[in-house]
Amino acid sequence: MRFIHTADIHLGKTYRNSAGEKERYDDFFTALAIIVRDAVHEGVDAVLIAGDLFHVGQILPRTFAKTIETLQPLKDAGIPCVAIEGNHDWIHRRDNISWMEALSQMGYIRLLRPSRTEEGGYHFDPFDEETGIGGHLCIGDVNLYGLGYIGAQAGAHVNRIVEAISTEHNLLLFHVGIWKYSPVEIGNMKLEEAHPLAERFGYVALGHGHKPYVIETPEGKSYAFNPGSPERVNFGEEKYDKGYYVVTFEKGVFTPEFRSTSPRPMFVETIDLQGAENADQALALFRDRVAARIEPASDKRPPLLELKLVGRVGFHPFELGRERLKLTLAELFEPLHVEIKNHLSLVSSAGEGGATKKSLEEIELEVLHDLIRSGSDYQGREEELVQLAVHLREAVRKGDVDGDELLALLD
Repeated sequence: MRFIHTADIHLGKTYRNSAGEKERYDDFFTALAIIVRDAVHEGVDAVLIAGDLFHVGQILPRTFAKTIETLQPLKDAGIPCVAIEGNHDWIHRRDNISWMEALSQMGYIRLLRPSRTEEGGYHFDPFDEETGIGGHLCIGDVNLYGLGYIGAQAGAHVNRIVEAISTEHNLLLFHVGIWKYSPVEIGNMKLEEAHPLAERFGYVALGHGHKPYVIETPEGKSYAFNPGSPERVNFGEEKYDKGYYVVTFEKGVFTPEFRSTSPRPMFVETIDLQGAENADQALALFRDRVAARIEPASDKRPPLLELKLVGRVGFHPFELGRERLKLTLAELFEPLHVEIKNHLSLVSSAGEGGATKKSLEEIELEVLHDLIRSGSDYQGREEELVQLAVHLREAVRKGDVDGDELLALLD
């Protein structure tokens, strides 16, 4: 048996209200389409998606339609696409059918999801073609089990998962991160908590973290593999390898081969404007230092840029507006999308205290702190609520979450 293992596709991700919104939206479908093309060309026996096919649970109808179009070649070729739900695929109102369930009922994926016993254990029911739901199916000599995302206490569930398996030649799809390797802050487990999985599963197909890594037992046997995301999803992933696994199962042994993909160019840089006396001087310095730090890539696609401005300057940082900076960048690179973090420090007089400096971030936090403190119901919780306010603002600005997810954060 040969299969492709991918994860964290994040269909539907884009930058809302950005000039590059449509092109960025298409990036993630292109990444999946290339994997589908490779699967059909090489005649693999299955494609496994270890969670986060979508970027949000409540996707747009056009995203659903484009997903069907992208997966259609697999269906036409008779190649099963086996998938589990990641944290981004979930919808918070479980009384509604999810888009993942709809895809499974229509035969575009086979969604694996276990049931639970009254004692809290796991039961992997055989996959039902009619309902599109089940926890276990066989392809060739391999028994595939799917778990999906089970939250922050995943490590405490491992023994119950292992106890539910009695077959041989087993593979587990599991949307979970490992703290040692993954920067994801929730839904991870400790390395030692994962090791019992090696007793029952010859291959654990991981998702969740966007950086590829391999987990070994203390004896040095590789058993769990995370391919990362095939496209760069967030800033901070600019140095990650991007790709998927092609895995061969022969004579009881799983042998994976990592295949690289071609994600959109991404740059994250800190630009020091120390000493600029006015906004015009700072803008000229900005242009020179950006040009020196970011060399044109051989990849001709417009890049994604995140720039952090630092340094003490002799003018108010608000004078260096984002639009002026973006126009300068457009002359240099014509980037697809730009995010600018203005951490410039303003030198000002503060009475007898002498010269002090405050960044825009510090000013913002002070204002939020004072506003929240003015409400008696919130006193004593100022720091927590300031951080929540900032997190909500950033999430809305970037367009990474929908309304239900914002409400979940507030809960």
